Order: sequence, then C-alpha cells, then structure tokens
Amino acid sequence: MRVLLIEDDQTVRNFVAKGLSEAGHLVEQAADGKQGLALACQDKFDVIILDRMLPGGVEGLHILETLRREGNLTPVLLLSALADVDEKVAGLKAGGDDYVSKPFSFSELQARLEALVRRNRNEAQPLTKLTVGDLEIDLLSRSVRRGGQKIDLQPREFRLLEFLMRHTGQVVTRTMLLEGVWDYHFDPQTNVIDVHISRLRQKIDKPFEHALVHTVRNAGYMLQE
Repeated sequence: MRVLLIEDDQTVRNFVAKGLSEAGHLVEQAADGKQGLALACQDKFDVIILDRMLPGGVEGLHILETLRREGNLTPVLLLSALADVDEKVAGLKAGGDDYVSKPFSFSELQARLEALVRRNRNEAQPLTKLTVGDLEIDLLSRSVRRGGQKIDLQPREFRLLEFLMRHTGQVVTRTMLLEGVWDYHFDPQTNVIDVHISRLRQKIDKPFEHALVHTVRNAGYMLQE
C-alpha cells in the first residue's frame, strides 16, 4: 500500500510509519494540515490516515471535506483522541471511511487499512457477471444462461432478473421493484409486477428441476438457490 499519514504527534507518527514500513508499505508523512492537504491533492495514495486535530490552520475534517468536494475518493481512516460517538459520526458523515480512536492497537489499525484498500479496489472493478447457482447473467453482453442453456429475455425481464440477483437471499418488495425496475415512485395499482414475474418464472424456472424465484407471502419475492 502507498499510505499518506497526516498526524501532528511525532511519537504517534513515528510509531505508525515504522510499523507500516516494516510491513512492506510505503509511507508519506505530513506533520500539519496544510502540508497534508497539499500532499493529498498532488499525489495518489491507496489510503490516507488522517488525524482530526491538526495544527497549521487546516484541521482534519476540512481536509476530508475538501478532498471529497474535489472528487478525491481515496479511502480515509480518521485517527483521533476524540472518541465521542458524535465526533465519530461527524467524521464519517464528512466522508471518512473508518474511524479509530487513540490509544489504538497497531495490528487493528493495519487490518482496518488493508480492509479499506481491498474494498476500494473491489469497487473500482465494475461487476460484469452475476451468478446464483447455475443461473448466470452477463451485464455486458446482456445475456442469460442457466445450466449452460441460453435464455432469451425481454429488456424489462432482464432488468427484473438483474435486480433480483443483486438482492439474492433478500426479500424484494413490490415497492422496491417498482422503483428499481420500472422507475415508478408510486404504486400504479396494476398487476405489471405479477405478469413479469410469471413470465420470468416460465423462462428461468419451469424448464429446470428446481425454482429460483420464490414468493414470500405478504412481503414480495426472493431469488434464492
């Protein structure tokens, strides 16, 4: 990882930088807010460790808000002696991705940093396929297969199946389907959902041994293996 560490306490800064360097990571350091903001804006990092209270006239939340306002989505872990719940909420609402209170365990800090970087890299890679059991849809080619057999779906049926697969194992309500598939923000009082669910079942369930689309009584639908 390439880490930017913005921390005014030299003891803490040296402790964290030493530990991360020994773990094989590259660490750039800043001792005040002004220097930290300049580095964050002019260079690219995998993750930023940002102290809340900083000297130099530029405090942690200002740095965070500036980065997010300029479209910089680098994961930021806030490091602070301010352990109050309201302070944590303020930091996360400002755009922080995680919050660790001082004093802290270095092993926990490292694990949280690695998790943030891992999550960010996964999100940066767009999902192109969804799979549930032997059912697979390719979001690029807009194709559907079950058990290796190609299934032809109409555009709305494809959107419906994609929505159900993105919520696999969850109850999907009529309201969720109306908003997510039909872009309705009201109930048109029609059976449009029932009709399309029925058509979808005819294509992806009926020809096969077991059903994937299930009705959850008085709740909605669920796609489950």
